[in-house]
Amino acid sequence: MVAYIARRFIQAVVILLGVTLLTFILLHAIPGGPARGILGPRATAPQIAAFEQENDLNKTVIQQYLLYLDHLLHGNFGYSYKLNQTVASVFAQDLPKSLALVGPPTFLSLAIGVPLGIWQSQRRDKLDDHLITGIGYVLYAMPDFWLAFILIDFFALRLFWLPPNAPDSTSWTAAFTDAKAMILPWATLTLVSIAVFSRYMRSSALDALSQDYIRTARAKGAQRGRVLRKHVLRNASIPIITLVGLSIPGLLSGAILEEVVFNYPGIGLATYNAALVKDYPILLGTTIVFGALTVLGNLLADIAYAYADPRVRLA
Repeated sequence: MVAYIARRFIQAVVILLGVTLLTFILLHAIPGGPARGILGPRATAPQIAAFEQENDLNKTVIQQYLLYLDHLLHGNFGYSYKLNQTVASVFAQDLPKSLALVGPPTFLSLAIGVPLGIWQSQRRDKLDDHLITGIGYVLYAMPDFWLAFILIDFFALRLFWLPPNAPDSTSWTAAFTDAKAMILPWATLTLVSIAVFSRYMRSSALDALSQDYIRTARAKGAQRGRVLRKHVLRNASIPIITLVGLSIPGLLSGAILEEVVFNYPGIGLATYNAALVKDYPILLGTTIVFGALTVLGNLLADIAYAYADPRVRLA
């Protein structure tokens, strides 16, 4: 088990180094060079020379990359001259707000989607199963932002029950103190995620129900509820581990399109605005953070697999 985790950890470190190398290459691929791209086209030659001297851009490429890694290890992701603040301070301000946006829908969709998938597997090919499956396909195929527009149009613009925008506050606690304004953003992410989790859980549960150990448990007289809890649920939940692991980046990176649609000031909206004004330090910093979160999510999923399925450890 220790050797398995060690191998996965080494792989994660190698991939993460690859992400840093990619962002370093992207930094130097900016038209006109990093200094010109960050300072803008109106920067004078002395300003560019001073910027390169201050940020060690006049050193060799290998020295620059090693310094770049050292800065990242110390939490220095660069400085946004557009916002006049460090990239790390932008993360500290916006990441908790994105967590408040994506966190509750993720846990709620798991709490609903997993039991719903199990229930559908027991109602296979019944009318209610076909109905829920059809709704799930529609939600699964529908873009998040399109569903958000539909909810806004119906509940905010026609019925006037809910505000069309999320709370516009610098504090992450506004998501809970003004929960009414968060209903539509949370509902959008929850509905889409329920469709994903329930579909995967139904398929996995049907596969588990066809296995020999289920027939053996039933032949021994095990009750239906015990079979579902002790055998089906645990084995069918293994593929869900992958989905949960891949959702970890979204917990902190937020949902960019939802934040734009609902004007929610999280890291997703900050990334979108940075792309509009060509704020390269913000864009490269978010690339590093999102890449690291993706690697972390996959690493945790691999470790959880090993605990949930002994066959992984044996392999």
